[in-house]
Amino acid sequence: MTLGQKIAWDDTVLPFQLDNSDIRGRVARLDGVLHGILKQHAYPATVEALVAEMALLTALIGQTINLRWKLSLQVQTNGPVRMIATDYYGPTKDGEPARIRAYASFDEERLTDALPFDQLGKGYFAVLIDQGEGTKPYQGIAPLAGGSLSASAEGYFAQSEQLPTRFALKFGKSTEPGVGEHWRAGGVMLQTMPKASPSVSGEGGSGDGGLLAAADLLNDDEEENWNRANILLTSVEDLELIGPSVTPSDLLVRLFHEEAPRVFDAQSVKFGCTCSEERVRQSLSIYSAKDIEKMTNDEGRVTADCQFCGAHYDLDPKSVGFQAEKSAE
Repeated sequence: MTLGQKIAWDDTVLPFQLDNSDIRGRVARLDGVLHGILKQHAYPATVEALVAEMALLTALIGQTINLRWKLSLQVQTNGPVRMIATDYYGPTKDGEPARIRAYASFDEERLTDALPFDQLGKGYFAVLIDQGEGTKPYQGIAPLAGGSLSASAEGYFAQSEQLPTRFALKFGKSTEPGVGEHWRAGGVMLQTMPKASPSVSGEGGSGDGGLLAAADLLNDDEEENWNRANILLTSVEDLELIGPSVTPSDLLVRLFHEEAPRVFDAQSVKFGCTCSEERVRQSLSIYSAKDIEKMTNDEGRVTADCQFCGAHYDLDPKSVGFQAEKSAE
């Protein structure tokens, strides 16, 4: 499949701040990233839509993490789509792109004609941050709620971070003359600036099922600023989010010119997987020769497939396991 001509702001995340509202945010456009993720799998269209939405959320949320950190988003459910997992790897050096990968696990025979979010059933939305060796990974969990993955992510930030957050997302298959059909996505994320000690009552929230909502976390002045920015965001058009004509900077001026938008350096992103034969060997190093023997296929080989990128590894069983590690020393 041939993709359309790459637009300068495709596969980028632009951070910004609304100085008159004390609100920060990001604008993301994904094209080649989604192609890299989805071409590895023959997902049904409803699963592709969920993966595209998760990848877009990952790009918007991941841009806030520091260099060399890893952000993971996960959805676990009892529905036909059992799991969606994404990883965002911060760039190792300034100027390098961040990397995103994603995959989904599902029961195809249980999929229905319902909306994509309805394929998830009951479950949770999780955020995990790994800051590297010598640090303890952070994990936060919130229920799936609100009718979309983006609403669930908003709920996570309200419950776990006590930060009012809003996403406006658009994603779908692009059809252009002479160009193969492919997925595109674009979105805007708004978030209040973090406060040292947000004030929250212990009586539950005004959201679905008593969950916290933005109004529960803001004082009168903050709520006025937040509501005004959200009203402005509701005027965004689908083609402004994913189309080729409006740059992210122009979009911010169009939406928020009265809020004094200030942009920062854009972060490029690409599809990227960290799997390798060395990592497969490392994961097998805890097993004995007897355990490894049970893992061999009919040809007497140990094989492994990467769920994210589809890479296939075919190994000699004598070369893996802790016995092999010991003899190598």
